[in-house]
Amino acid sequence: MSEREPFRIQVKVRHYELDTLGHLNHAVYHSYGEVARIEAMEQASGGRDNLRTENLSGVLLESHIVYRQEIRGGDVVEVTAEFEFGDGKVFHATHQICKLDGTLAAEITCTLGLMDLERRKLVDDPRGRLERAGFDLKVLTTSD
Repeated sequence: MSEREPFRIQVKVRHYELDTLGHLNHAVYHSYGEVARIEAMEQASGGRDNLRTENLSGVLLESHIVYRQEIRGGDVVEVTAEFEFGDGKVFHATHQICKLDGTLAAEITCTLGLMDLERRKLVDDPRGRLERAGFDLKVLTTSD
């Protein structure tokens, strides 16, 4: 078991992101997960756009959320991003959205792939493709 921590970023909830009950709108939770995924991928790439030079792009195939606690305007939350690679064309990301006191507010699980932008098809071995593109997978995953 690794002692590395998952990637994390803090986000302040803006009032225009709230629903009529004063809670964070359901769609915004997914946006926060996307912010964490994009920031993690950017950090792992070292700020280089190597996927584009290989004519690849990450694609979101599925997203599922479980709401645990309400989030309200003005709250600051921490969003984690942890990627898991296996065999095949897809990989997974999990996100925890926590209040600063550590309260788990939501969990998001996503299925992702890397798409060949010419063929419009998912490529095999996304982990290997990311490594070959110069990504530091230690930023994306805590497993070795």
